[in-house]
Amino acid sequence: MITQRNVCVIGSGISGLAAAKAFRERGHHVTVLERGPDLGGVWEPSRSYPDVKTQTPKDIYAFSELPMPTAYPEWPSGGQVFAYLRSYAERFGLIPLIRYGQSVTGLKKRTGLGWDVTTKGQDGAASTQSYDFVAICTGQFSHMNKPAHPGADAFRANGGTILHSSEHNDAESVRGKRIVVLGYSKSATDVAVSAVKHGASAVTLVFLEPTWKIPYFFGGLINFKRILYCRAAESMFLPYNAGPVRRIAQKLATPLIWANWRGLETLLTRQFKLNKNGLRPKTRIEDDIHCNLAVETPGFYKLVTEGKITAIQGTIASYEGSQAVLTTGRKVPADLVVMATGWRQDVPVLDATDRAKLIDADGQYRLYRWIVNPDLPDLGFVGFNSSFATNLSAELGANWLVRYMDGQLAHPPTRAEMERDISRLRTWRQAERPSAKGYGGLCIAPYHNHHFASLLADIGVPTREANPVTAVFAPLRPPVYADLLARAPVYRAEAAPRPTVLKSVETSRAA
Repeated sequence: MITQRNVCVIGSGISGLAAAKAFRERGHHVTVLERGPDLGGVWEPSRSYPDVKTQTPKDIYAFSELPMPTAYPEWPSGGQVFAYLRSYAERFGLIPLIRYGQSVTGLKKRTGLGWDVTTKGQDGAASTQSYDFVAICTGQFSHMNKPAHPGADAFRANGGTILHSSEHNDAESVRGKRIVVLGYSKSATDVAVSAVKHGASAVTLVFLEPTWKIPYFFGGLINFKRILYCRAAESMFLPYNAGPVRRIAQKLATPLIWANWRGLETLLTRQFKLNKNGLRPKTRIEDDIHCNLAVETPGFYKLVTEGKITAIQGTIASYEGSQAVLTTGRKVPADLVVMATGWRQDVPVLDATDRAKLIDADGQYRLYRWIVNPDLPDLGFVGFNSSFATNLSAELGANWLVRYMDGQLAHPPTRAEMERDISRLRTWRQAERPSAKGYGGLCIAPYHNHHFASLLADIGVPTREANPVTAVFAPLRPPVYADLLARAPVYRAEAAPRPTVLKSVETSRAA
């Protein structure tokens, strides 16, 4: 019999909702702790910058059992994604499980299995609750990376404003103002384009290095999902656990693979006028295809060409009066500075001992399947790995994790296997694919199909599709994975039986 557990899910974004559903469906008691005022994570309206929309097409950026509404555009807006996540939570009965305004301030290991989870409410009151298992679902966007520069206080005193991109949520706040955006991520170019659209008097983008950006449509015609989200594209990258036959095949195909990427670089250089704008990256595009790869904000390069966005290579060194002083010495007048500088991934609520088991000195996470650590068996991570298919990655990870907790994986890993796999992955990041070290080594892109197949194999579900052409060339299709998960062994946890209390002899006789 599988015994019911008391499970704590931290976070109610995409990953938290997927985890809550997976654990609840297997019969466990689930409590979701959310520090914000509503569900949705980064898609919660108070955390969304103006005009934000998905990078991933709607048919891929969806849970397997709930497609996004057909009325949604190919790339939904932030508000539409938020509405979709709420509908998902309502459909699967997750809303009653969520406790809002609860910031987790500490995770303390109990003797044996389980954790004491300490939270602080909006009123400042602290409380501690014990759980048998904890799933951390805070994802990639939990701790703001907001650099501090000399002179910032004086800049604010002079009327200037400095915000992280997640704090910039008023589109009209830019009207008639001089805007400086720091960064070159999608959020950076989104904010810059939105500022032009909403009437900023000047928009300057300051960045360290240009990186490759992918258009929604290559050459204005081909949806990028048909090029980058299929197994054919993924096969051009050597996975970390490739065997000798796979490595030989990769070596034989190297000239063709090289020609493919050079052709793609040429196409993008011409389509975006990268040489003319001085924005052609120095890196090879195949080295940039990982979790830092961004889709081009429609119109960004055109606005740079037209001079409506000024792109300057460098970074902010300090502030002087109402100006941002760059490392080049150039001074840029500014009323609002938006830090599109991303996020830090950390688990500060763990004590130093447990954190050292999880994270190596160089910041690389020690997680098997990007989900569990062999030294912390009653702690798991859902959606902590960055992905181009966030919903599907979280959903499969959550289904794997609940079976791991319950001892119901068809192929459960031994501790030795986990250690060996973690070590091999680390060596691969150091020697063969250094770009994979980003995000603490938790990026699964562009190896989505490979990763998903590993999870399903552990669960006991074969992933071979009947149509070999579709299997190789079709983009990721979440409904396919709903069918696959439906084939997984079904079980449900049950409450532990209460001990039988025997009546005393005297009581029995009296009766």
